[in-house]
Amino acid sequence: MLIIGRPALVISEFQRGIVDPAVSRLPALAEQAESRGVGARIGVLAEAFRAAGLPVVHAIIEHRPDLVGLRANSALSAMAIKRRTMIAGSVDVEVPEPVTPREGDLVSSRATGLTAFYGTDLDAMLRLTDTRVVVVAGVSTNVAIPGLVLEAVNRGYHVVLPEDATAGASAETHRFMLDNFLAMVTRITTVDEVAAELKAGAGVWDASP
Repeated sequence: MLIIGRPALVISEFQRGIVDPAVSRLPALAEQAESRGVGARIGVLAEAFRAAGLPVVHAIIEHRPDLVGLRANSALSAMAIKRRTMIAGSVDVEVPEPVTPREGDLVSSRATGLTAFYGTDLDAMLRLTDTRVVVVAGVSTNVAIPGLVLEAVNRGYHVVLPEDATAGASAETHRFMLDNFLAMVTRITTVDEVAAELKAGAGVWDASP
């Protein structure tokens, strides 16, 4: 299936409170992101999108200081409330180098919920930049990325997943989610393959799973 359309890069939750081993409350995920070199690969991917004049979107968590909108109806939300993590203005929400937003990048901030489209302007940003194909990078392949991908597909986008620019809480769960869910709804590829397509000026994306 050939998809003619404009791609955008959406970087999921690559923030210090999640991926920086020095401050993360999710040490296993932070270790996986670091050991897999996810930050460096996202940096390469983002530069390729910028060079091609295509959107780079940072989908971040940024809870309100008063925690309005958060309910302890999941383990992740309960932890955020109890430990006051990912609060706007704190070190947790910072996006580390080499992923830090550059001039011209878009930032979609989420104060509540567990997925990037919930209660945010992400869908509007993508539609108003004529995006048809969403290339997803970041964390985690346990929760945030599957949620982002499923909601993107439900909204009619085609999704490409350079899996070497993603990480989960463990190598085993990462592989399980790739094989048993993400392969069903995305085209799984690599950073090098996506960058080569962008450099070649490819306007036709084979986004079929």
